Amino acid sequence: MKIAVDAMGGDFAPQSIVEGAIWAAREHGVPVVLVGDETAIRRETAKFPGAESLPITYVHASEAVGMDESPLTPIRKKKDSSIKVAFDLLKEGEVSGVVSAGNSGAVMATAVFLLEKLVDRPAIGAILPTLEGWTIMLDGGANVDCKPSHLVQFALMGEAYARYILKKERPRVGLLSNGEEESKGNELVRETHAILKTSSIGYIGPVEGRDIFNGRADVVICDGFVGNAALKICEGMAEAIGSMVRREVEGSLLAKIGYLFARKAVGQIKKKLDYSEYGGAPLLGVDGVVIISHGRSSPKAVKNAIRVAHEYAQINLPKLLLRNLEENEDLQRFGTKNLAKVWGQIKEKLIN
Repeated sequence: MKIAVDAMGGDFAPQSIVEGAIWAAREHGVPVVLVGDETAIRRETAKFPGAESLPITYVHASEAVGMDESPLTPIRKKKDSSIKVAFDLLKEGEVSGVVSAGNSGAVMATAVFLLEKLVDRPAIGAILPTLEGWTIMLDGGANVDCKPSHLVQFALMGEAYARYILKKERPRVGLLSNGEEESKGNELVRETHAILKTSSIGYIGPVEGRDIFNGRADVVICDGFVGNAALKICEGMAEAIGSMVRREVEGSLLAKIGYLFARKAVGQIKKKLDYSEYGGAPLLGVDGVVIISHGRSSPKAVKNAIRVAHEYAQINLPKLLLRNLEENEDLQRFGTKNLAKVWGQIKEKLIN
């Protein structure tokens, strides 16, 4: 199963992207298709001895989408951009997944435009470490304005992800709010809560921001505005704490001695908090495997994003999500009417 990689996307493209792709092909045996300026990509590939023997191929794309460009740029203006060409390959069945660290808005817009949707609003699923393992929070930024029906669909997709990927037998689903009381939250939260508390999923009620990391919920749902803000806060806090610890250790001999004894434990914690270990966030709700990576992705992050995309493609994650959505009566009750038509169009392709 080949994975198309947007070689021109990201702050350090194509250098970091190409290096990460080489690592993924070498360490995990993942067949990679590098999409972008072929001359520039081959120039980077040539820096790594033995790369020519790896399962890496090239597809030329003459354009690239900048981080500051409109999300619709690949659809309206740059139709030969690396993002658009990568998704064309996925749509045509030439590859089994797409990885991009480029303009996230453009990646999402292109995915939604070219691929069939399983739900009304595909969502970004952010995987976060907790005291008990992992939780998935969605939406992580794809939809800043949502209706209750959208959050219900997020809950069902998150529940399926937690069951199939996080291996939770009965996933606990929480609705992110500013308090656990039913009276708290804005209108969207209160209306969504009223729906979910009558559903058949493992809904545990409203949860607070602290519950994201204490392991109370396996799935945390919210609109993309709140989710993206929460992710950026978490990212900034992790970086700040890391810097604070380094300053304290460097400024004290006793702290340095203590660090030597705690180095292994600190290393394990650092690894769990390191986003590059996961590579990126899946875009859930489209009929293809799509991994959206951080714009500052290192080669390690790119390697892991490709690995994760390959694993999701092997188990056919979209198929599992679709089956969960189709079989769940809650979506039939609270989802929107056009989903039945969507299922009829793509069920045979994904389920069979």
